[in-house]
Amino acid sequence: MLTDTMRPTAVSGFTLIELAVGIVVIALLLGGILVPLKTQVETRKIEETQRMLAQAREAVLGYAVANGYFPCPADSTSNGAEALPPDPPGPAPHDSTNGICAASTGDGTAGYHGFLPAKTLGVAPVDDEGYAVDAWGLSSNRIRYSLYADANTIGKALVRSGGMAMLGIPVLGGATLFNVCLSGTGAGAADCGAGVPPAQVTLATNAVVVIWSVGSRSGAANVHESENLSSNRVFVNRTRADAAGAEFDDIVTWIPMTLVISRMVAGGQLP
Repeated sequence: MLTDTMRPTAVSGFTLIELAVGIVVIALLLGGILVPLKTQVETRKIEETQRMLAQAREAVLGYAVANGYFPCPADSTSNGAEALPPDPPGPAPHDSTNGICAASTGDGTAGYHGFLPAKTLGVAPVDDEGYAVDAWGLSSNRIRYSLYADANTIGKALVRSGGMAMLGIPVLGGATLFNVCLSGTGAGAADCGAGVPPAQVTLATNAVVVIWSVGSRSGAANVHESENLSSNRVFVNRTRADAAGAEFDDIVTWIPMTLVISRMVAGGQLP
């Protein structure tokens, strides 16, 4: 007969196999939680950036209605203020005859390209150098801003005092300005190209200003995103995608000339 002291005792704790199974289960549970959480954070950043761009768009329109011309882009050394030619020896800022933007943002034949002039517009938030940034907040995520100009019909009228009023509504309303395309494939320097729809759909031909974020990757992954950084008259706006070769995370908005005319008529800047 076995006494109590002779009975086998139960082994406490877990075996290595049980521990390994438990760790795998916990890892799977955590993975199931963290992936949706990461998606939620990214979604919030996208929505926040969209709100920032909408506010910037309204600020740019308000500036144009108040002044009769648009602000120039900021450049890499203007600390968030619009970049203007030196005065003297250059023309006075936004002079009605000679006013131009700084050479650092382009020669005005393919538009002026740079950063949103947040300091000039009074837009916040900004980084420690004065530039408006999107929800990802990196220096590479400064909000971009392009303003139309050419060597023909419109010229530099959009940055000159009274320039738009001098051209008049029929000329402004009938002009082809920045093109916004659904694809960068086959796009030219001035239009969306002759690709086969729906890949080469033209979303707009009358964009006065384009304002955009380069998104979470902060750079150009392919022809669609690189088109937005080409400093020409063509931009791309596509549905967000992560598939290799078709990535697109830029967030783009623009101001059509029809809206500019409407606001400026209401504000007394155009007849």
